[in-house]
Amino acid sequence: MLTTPLSSFEAWVSYMSQCGLPVMARTIHEIDSLRNNEDNITGRDIARVLLHDPMMTLQVIRYLQDHRRKSQVTDVTTVEHAIMMFGTRAFFEAFTELTSIESHLADEPAALAGVMRVLSRAFHAALYVHEWAVLRHDTDVEELTSAALLHDIAEILLWITAPKLALEIHFRLRGNPLLRSAVAQTDVLGFPLLQLQLALAKAWHLPPLLMELMDDRHASHPRVRTVVLAVDLARHSANGWYDAALPDDFIGIADLLHINLDEARQIVLRTTLQAAHAKGWYRYPPAATWLPLEPTRAG
Repeated sequence: MLTTPLSSFEAWVSYMSQCGLPVMARTIHEIDSLRNNEDNITGRDIARVLLHDPMMTLQVIRYLQDHRRKSQVTDVTTVEHAIMMFGTRAFFEAFTELTSIESHLADEPAALAGVMRVLSRAFHAALYVHEWAVLRHDTDVEELTSAALLHDIAEILLWITAPKLALEIHFRLRGNPLLRSAVAQTDVLGFPLLQLQLALAKAWHLPPLLMELMDDRHASHPRVRTVVLAVDLARHSANGWYDAALPDDFIGIADLLHINLDEARQIVLRTTLQAAHAKGWYRYPPAATWLPLEPTRAG
């Protein structure tokens, strides 16, 4: 594991693009259970499991990109579509040697807690996006869900490969609530994680549309805005429902969905409670832990 920053941004991209991608232990267990019942499951059953784990989702999409057939003319941006392309049996054969994040970080309990916090946030963001995309009658709901799930993959990888640096960023942010994440990341690493994320996505040959949906710089586009709002809401609500940024989040959600603030809060509440059912995956309290506080009436 890295303990000090690498010498250049290019060195970071090279290192992280080639490192292994451990997944959650729960994911490995669930995949093994599905494998034992292979004749009675569908790609959708597998996709439901992978929705909880950005690292496994990334592995599947990368695998398909690396084994792309010449006859494949369209990009695959969702796990369910990817599994449909190469079949459930091929999926189980391709992913037999999975390693767990928990074992990888067994000697770094603070980093394990940190990465679980980010994984939980990613799951919340994916559920928020899914709900809003359905309400907006989006052309591909699952595509947006994948983008939200993978949005913070560079931060997840930092916890896994350089836990001490990830902790330093975490402590700086916790010590100064007004400090922006990108500033703290640049102070420690020399660049913001969004820059690393986009470079990694390019190195991994992720589908261009998925890369665009993960790029906050395109937030003026409604589909990208949907992802950005979901990621922001998941990050802020993880701090508790009195987080100072939440009122602006709710205004943005109401504007996106063309509804009033009370309706936006009710939609978020419903999805947050749904996300709480997955709390056993992450060893980290879900955002619903602090409900039913009123998010926009702090102070």
